[in-house]
Amino acid sequence: MKVSDKKVKEFQTTVLDYYKTHGRHALPWRETHDPYHILVSEVMLQQTQVARVIPYFTRWLSVFPDVHTLAKVPFSKVLRMWQGLGYNRRAKMLHQCAKMIVKEYKGVFPKKAEALQKLPGVGSYTAGAVTAFAYNHDTVFIETNIRTVVMHHFFTRTKKVNDAEIMSILEKVFPKGKARIWYSALMDYGAHLKKSGVRINTKAKGYVKQKKFAGSDREARGAILKALVQGPKPATLLINLFGTERRGQLKKQLPSLTKEGLIILKNGNFRIPP
Repeated sequence: MKVSDKKVKEFQTTVLDYYKTHGRHALPWRETHDPYHILVSEVMLQQTQVARVIPYFTRWLSVFPDVHTLAKVPFSKVLRMWQGLGYNRRAKMLHQCAKMIVKEYKGVFPKKAEALQKLPGVGSYTAGAVTAFAYNHDTVFIETNIRTVVMHHFFTRTKKVNDAEIMSILEKVFPKGKARIWYSALMDYGAHLKKSGVRINTKAKGYVKQKKFAGSDREARGAILKALVQGPKPATLLINLFGTERRGQLKKQLPSLTKEGLIILKNGNFRIPP
């Protein structure tokens, strides 16, 4: 898609003017350039609303202020701090990242996206976000709010849009040297569009609607981990957490959680690994 210089300027002005007037400047992760803090915020924000993340982010940093502290504590303590935030494998990912940074990088965060993507569970988006917000590096990446903005302004008449097309637009409209403010602005503007009723991410190729939490495997997994944070438990107790009607579902999650390293079986009881 061809985009004129005039269209680029108008788009940049729209996004940045919105942020100047209505941006969420006081978000705690926007008051720091510490790459560890940025990584924590980005992992917590995955599939989780900002309002829910803020207290967890603040509490997390009060207990684990840096990668050295996080790397030293047992996973059981990490998971305990994470309880209630959901998608518990994210906690394990952060713990593993801290250990790797301390062991292989002597506690110093990598500055290049390619190196960041070698960390456990860090993909192109998270690596791009860390380099943009921590180091203000020129980079191009996509997340849901950014996708909404681009589709709203450039693909209103297109039925299906792939991320390659969106990336092409983002490369053309990117204001060099302004990564930190640009992505904050794009995300806030995208959140605003969604609140205003713009719902066009369903037009994105690869869109998958999130399933309801109640009755889901996510709920079952979370219940098991929550129980085990309190101490080791036998399988018979864990598979009956929701009564007889969901025993099969809970039983199925035990080997899955074990395979992922979130729980272990020792002396006949399941428990959180050290």
